[in-house]
Amino acid sequence: MAKGGKKRSTQKNKVTLKMAKNAVRVTPDGRRRLDLSNMGIETFPKCLLKLPDLDELDLSRNQLKKLPGLIGDLVSLRWLDLHSNQLEVLPDTFGQLMSLSHLNLSNNRLTSAGLPHSLGNLTRLRSLNLGLNQLDALPGTMVGLRGLQELGLFDNLLTSLPECVQVLTNITRLNTKRNPFSQGHSVNRDRLEKEVYLAKESSLCGSCLNRCKEERRWTLGGGRRRGGEGDADIRGRPYSGLITPNSLAQANQDQWRLIVTNHGPGKSSALKDGQRATEYGFA
Repeated sequence: MAKGGKKRSTQKNKVTLKMAKNAVRVTPDGRRRLDLSNMGIETFPKCLLKLPDLDELDLSRNQLKKLPGLIGDLVSLRWLDLHSNQLEVLPDTFGQLMSLSHLNLSNNRLTSAGLPHSLGNLTRLRSLNLGLNQLDALPGTMVGLRGLQELGLFDNLLTSLPECVQVLTNITRLNTKRNPFSQGHSVNRDRLEKEVYLAKESSLCGSCLNRCKEERRWTLGGGRRRGGEGDADIRGRPYSGLITPNSLAQANQDQWRLIVTNHGPGKSSALKDGQRATEYGFA
């Protein structure tokens, strides 16, 4: 009986080519999108390699430990979300995904040795999220990401801002929170926006949403208390810089609230209601 139950469980998490084809949706702008997030997938579905015309692929909130080298064959991908898996290393062929404009690798187990030098080949990248990993350096080849505009490096092991980041002059949104920067180190934010809202209002729980609204009012200089005058102006206004579709703060909030602290691998703590959702990277 136990064996039968285990077999059914494994079968449930298996993605077949037929399932994948049926799950492909066309976005309003005509892109072919496949959402396989939060399905308990442990092994990269090789059947996806038979869908070379995919534009967007969401494999976030699964249990992927590695990616096959053949992932480089999905050359048409423009948007790839792999956040909240268990990835430690990216294959060298990752640099073949040269059509990518948005890449989310946050909340994995990536170390600096696990980032291939070929990452610098992704010259069309506009948004890159490497937050919530175990990075203490970045590949020097990332100087080639000249079009990069948004970069998430929060909750890593960086003791200083990598030199390759300092020369990427098109970056306008940079998140380096909760890194063990050496004393006296400072990030030049003259050209960077200090507040980045990264979740839709509809994706936040009530207390987080109220906290974000409160902080936004004070940031804008309104100084109004929660529930005071001015709420109508903020309600329903989308946060700036949102890139859709954004799976990072969608359903199952308890799962994506788990963060890896800098106290060591394997330890985690839950995001408190008062903590801002602004620190959870770029979609």
